[in-house]
Amino acid sequence: MPKLKTKSGAKKRFSLTAKGKVRAGQAGKRHGMIKRSQTQIRNLRGTTILSPQDAKVVKKFLPYG
Repeated sequence: MPKLKTKSGAKKRFSLTAKGKVRAGQAGKRHGMIKRSQTQIRNLRGTTILSPQDAKVVKKFLPYG
């Protein structure tokens, strides 16, 4: 059987944790920071774990992840 190709866009944006959960960058920090409270900006730092429904879709693009 041939090897499956990983989607290039997915491998740049998502990574898998040791338990198989999907880690992604936090959304909502590209522009419009002046509207957001300092607490919200602080909480949006770093990465987040995707919900199981979203993770199921992303895992199709990362076959060997």
